[in-house]
Amino acid sequence: MSVTGAGHSADLIVINGHVLTMDEDNPTAEAVAVKDGAILVAGARADVEALKGPATKVIDAKGGSVLPGFIEAHMHLFSGAAELAHLQLSGVHGFEALQTAIRDYAQSRPEAKMLVGQGVDYTVLDEERVTRHHLDAILPDRPFVMAAPDHHTMWANTKALEKAGILNGRELGPGNEIVMGEDGLANGELREGEAFGPVLDLAGESRVRLGLSTGGEPDPMPSAEERAFDRDIMRRGLAWCARHGITSIQNMDGNLYQLELLAEIEAEEGLPCRVQIPFHYKNFMTLDMLDKASAMAERYKSEWLSSGIVKVFYDGVLDSWTAVMVEPYADRPDWVGEPLFTPQQFIDLAVAIDKRGLQIAVHSIGDGAVRAVLDGYAAAQKANGKRDSRHRIEHIEVTTTADVPRFAELGVIASMQPPHPPGAMDFPLEPTVSRIGKDRWPLSYAWRTLKDAGAHVVFASDWPVSPIDPILGIQAAVLRKPWAETDPDQRFSLHESIAAYTVEGAYAEFAEDRKGALKPGYMADLVVLSDNIEKAAPEKLYKLHPVTTICGGKVTYQA
Repeated sequence: MSVTGAGHSADLIVINGHVLTMDEDNPTAEAVAVKDGAILVAGARADVEALKGPATKVIDAKGGSVLPGFIEAHMHLFSGAAELAHLQLSGVHGFEALQTAIRDYAQSRPEAKMLVGQGVDYTVLDEERVTRHHLDAILPDRPFVMAAPDHHTMWANTKALEKAGILNGRELGPGNEIVMGEDGLANGELREGEAFGPVLDLAGESRVRLGLSTGGEPDPMPSAEERAFDRDIMRRGLAWCARHGITSIQNMDGNLYQLELLAEIEAEEGLPCRVQIPFHYKNFMTLDMLDKASAMAERYKSEWLSSGIVKVFYDGVLDSWTAVMVEPYADRPDWVGEPLFTPQQFIDLAVAIDKRGLQIAVHSIGDGAVRAVLDGYAAAQKANGKRDSRHRIEHIEVTTTADVPRFAELGVIASMQPPHPPGAMDFPLEPTVSRIGKDRWPLSYAWRTLKDAGAHVVFASDWPVSPIDPILGIQAAVLRKPWAETDPDQRFSLHESIAAYTVEGAYAEFAEDRKGALKPGYMADLVVLSDNIEKAAPEKLYKLHPVTTICGGKVTYQA
């Protein structure tokens, strides 16, 4: 091609980098050229520099790796963005340290109606379960609540429980619990969203949680001022994603309001990341409400903002015994957990969603939940005929030998999070590994087992449950250690891990023909890292960070 004249020159070129294209036909390159939001060339430096015109922006990678932009396949954008301002309690251990952190935070926020902490370990007080009495001893006169990293359990002080009107307990739906004390009052531990929702609402951030808690819309509709406030929260979250090299977000909670806020930001200044927002179907809804999911899919289907997917929760989490198991919990021999849907309700739901041509993503942590969801997908295939549906199961923390091959057979995507296995990153081994029990360890967080069985495995952080940084996730995936010597090795190689954050992420949203790799004609979504990721020692990967993020050919983050 002729490269004379500015009309033929690139808008942007990246030189002097180690380019990992994730394109099997052309795995590495020296430089990349971008024009009109698409990759023009990924190849030799001379070929790329020949496309440099007077207006071309030049980015010097300084020997760092250049990768396709990270695709975050499971996260919670709106609530995660709001939480950036909360008290971060990850790594805090023991009563003294907890007391210092909470009191310092309370002092720094004298105006706050409600104080919220995030990321506190279930074992923050060792063997002792936290109660409102512990928190009252720290902060008696202001409402305070703190969440476990998984966001499925919270602990509130008496002031918060009183103000929320739940100190005397309340009737809740299946799988939700206000734990009661021997004095007949709530003891402060709140399990699942219906239990802690009333407390969190005191913080005035209820709109950020609607996509998770009800899947419905704000009522009453926010004022122009409140809407602007919410757009700013969303902007902070998007900037946080771009800063971590993320160019595409598959959000895992949603409502129409989130799509509208993002569309408003897009109209005002453009989006720094591409975002997919699901319709969240809850167990109190009826199947006719899926009309809204179809309407959202119809209205939002651009490369920047889309829907077309339905998110469902089938169970809870292991740490509060709310995940659904095939066999009882190792430390509760009479309990398998309580599902949020009956198996038949889920089958009916899966058939109905699939019939509309929408994709399904279901939170299923216990092996009982995983099995019920696979059964639902099998039923949908039988009822509606086989198509390339790419339905997903989220988390799959425990599965069974019988269910492993069903992922590939049914074409189901295994959406998994490398930061989640206890001991892999921030989560302690206990209580989780004892709760699962040794017999189930070989098929816990079984990424490699599922991949070897032919499943498409896609990686993500589940931010704000875990830190958003994909590089930390990649490190967790390559360093994963078995809990017992007899357990299978579930590690991924470096390239497999990068692919799970790029190529597989694109596949999960039916976009593997246009993103997730650096090849001509593909979207110009790329990230330049501070160093060469292939040369870094696996245990030192965390030292790498994005220095430039480019989405749609525009620089969205520059260190």
